[in-house]
Amino acid sequence: MSASVLYDAPGPKAVVRNRIYAVVGSLVLLALVVVAVVRLSAKGDLDYAMWDIFNYAGIRQNIAEAVLATLKAFGLAAVGSLVLGVVLVVGRLSDHKPVRWVATAFIELFRSIPLLITIYAVWIGFLADYSMWALALGLSIYNGCVQAEVLRAGVNAVPRGQREAAYALGMSKTQVMVSVLMPQAVRAMLPTIISQLVVTLKDTSLGFIILYPELLQTARLIASNTQVNGQYPYVSTIVVIGTIYVAMCLLLSALATWIEKRGRRAKTGIAVSAAAPVSGDGPGSAPAADGADGPDVAPAATN
Repeated sequence: MSASVLYDAPGPKAVVRNRIYAVVGSLVLLALVVVAVVRLSAKGDLDYAMWDIFNYAGIRQNIAEAVLATLKAFGLAAVGSLVLGVVLVVGRLSDHKPVRWVATAFIELFRSIPLLITIYAVWIGFLADYSMWALALGLSIYNGCVQAEVLRAGVNAVPRGQREAAYALGMSKTQVMVSVLMPQAVRAMLPTIISQLVVTLKDTSLGFIILYPELLQTARLIASNTQVNGQYPYVSTIVVIGTIYVAMCLLLSALATWIEKRGRRAKTGIAVSAAAPVSGDGPGSAPAADGADGPDVAPAATN
């Protein structure tokens, strides 16, 4: 039995038991899928006519416009949350107590308020006629607070010696933050930052509460206004729109993976020069000139 740092490797009985659990769990999951398919088929939700509605040009156009509206809101929220996150983390790490207190209070307040309430309050209170900007602003506020905490963790993870070395070189606090701490924090926390952006993309679906025509709002309108054989195509609409959400999130995750790999392959730092040859026995001896063997030393006279 081989041992790991965290746990002991399973023995023969444990391996057999785990395989049995895996088989039983797979069979239970398969049975649930079969039951769901049978029930949906009995209700007519899997009929061809329920899926044929997506061949209509009007419905395709509505979905395409909804995807574009979703991406617009996400783009604005992504940029806004990252910019706000940087501003908040700089404020929270500031040496000035009033600035630090304001940034901390802002972060803790909007992290505690449900995102749906924030979006609705922004829409009702300030941007009642601009639902896209209300959605983007609400997402930016909440996700900016989360990104600020992510960046703060990255900044605090940078070795303290690098900060002290930068101050020893005469750099100001702003230069240290911009040139030393923030680039390393972003690089270290990039997977978490991208994961939060994926959450931001999915949270655009909350725009339905303020009647913004994103994917979820469009899906609701399609499913409730299109009748097929006396039924409404809720199941087929959910499957199609859900697949689009999954595809967009996978593309964003793939982009994040590509950016992370490029960052790892980037050649950063200062190359170490080759050591010059040193002549003589002493540590402070100067290197000999090219083609020279060093100064000649006369042999000591012997009596």
